[in-house]
Amino acid sequence: MYNTQLETFIQVADAGSFSKAAQILYITPTAVTKQINLLESSMELQLFVRTHRGLTLTEAGKSLYTDAKYIIQYSKESLARARNAMENNVNTIRIGTSLMTPSRFLMELWPKIHEFCPDLKVQLVSFENTPENAREILMHLGQNIDLVTGVFDGEFLRQRKCATLELSRKPICCAVSIHHRLAAKSKLTIQDLFGENLMLIRRGWNSYVDIIRDDIWQNYPQITIKDFSFYDVGVFNQCENSNDILMAFDIWENVHPLLKILPVEWNYDIPFGLLYSPTPSKHVLSFIHAVSQVFGLEVQKNKSSKKSTE
Repeated sequence: MYNTQLETFIQVADAGSFSKAAQILYITPTAVTKQINLLESSMELQLFVRTHRGLTLTEAGKSLYTDAKYIIQYSKESLARARNAMENNVNTIRIGTSLMTPSRFLMELWPKIHEFCPDLKVQLVSFENTPENAREILMHLGQNIDLVTGVFDGEFLRQRKCATLELSRKPICCAVSIHHRLAAKSKLTIQDLFGENLMLIRRGWNSYVDIIRDDIWQNYPQITIKDFSFYDVGVFNQCENSNDILMAFDIWENVHPLLKILPVEWNYDIPFGLLYSPTPSKHVLSFIHAVSQVFGLEVQKNKSSKKSTE
C-alpha cells in the first residue's frame, strides 16, 4: 500500500548512516544505499546530505520523514481495519479523531444513537493534525475514515469535496495562557482585546473568520492581528509561550492544559457538524440520520430545561 523504501528511509534517518541502518534491517549497506538512491530518483528529491561524518536530512528529507511515518502507520491501520471488517463482517462506522477534531460529544451520545441503529458499531481512528493529513482524509472520506467532526464553510466543503450535517453554530472564543492577565475573567469583551495580539488563521481558511478579521481591521485598530497557517498543537504552544490571544472554540478546551478558552461578547459564530463523503454508504447514512435525530432531541430537551428554570 506504500513504497517499502520509505521504511528504509526512516531507519537511515534515525540511524544516521547506511551501515547502522543495514544492521537494524539485517541487509547489506549496499542494499540500503541502493534503496535510498532509488527512492531519491523516483521522487526527484535529495533526501540526505552525505559527508564523511555521516548523513543529515535535507529540508525535503525532514518534510518527508514526518509524512512517511504517518503514511506507513495509516496504511498499516487501514489494512488492519480492512482485515477486521472481512473477518467480523460487521457494520462499522469509522470516526476520525484528533486534537482539533474531537469526537467526545458523539461518544457521549452513542447510547442514544445506538437505539436508532443497533446493528452499527463505532471505531475511532486517530490521526495527526497536519495540513497534509487533514486534506488527504477529508478528500477521501469513506475510504479509511467515514466521518470527522469540525467547523466549516461552503468553500471549505467545496474544496474538500465533503458533505455535512450541521449540528450547531459554535461561538468563536479566545484562548489565553492561564498566566495571562485576562485568564481571571469568565468572559471577554472586545475592549479586553485592546493592546493585545490576536492570532487569526490566514485569510481564505474560513469566510466566517474573514468577517471577524475585516471587522477588527476596520473598527478596532487597537487590536493587532497575527496570522498563522494551520491549527495544530504548535499554534497552541505559540499562544501559551508568547502570551498572545488565539481564536479558538470551546470544543478545544482540552487541547492544551496551560490555556483557558473564554467566550467573547460578540456575535460571531461558525457552523459545526459532521463531515462525510458526498456519496456515503448506507451505514453512514443510517448513522448520520441517527445523530440528527438524537442531537435534535437533545437540543429540544436543553431548550425546555432552560425555559423551566427561567
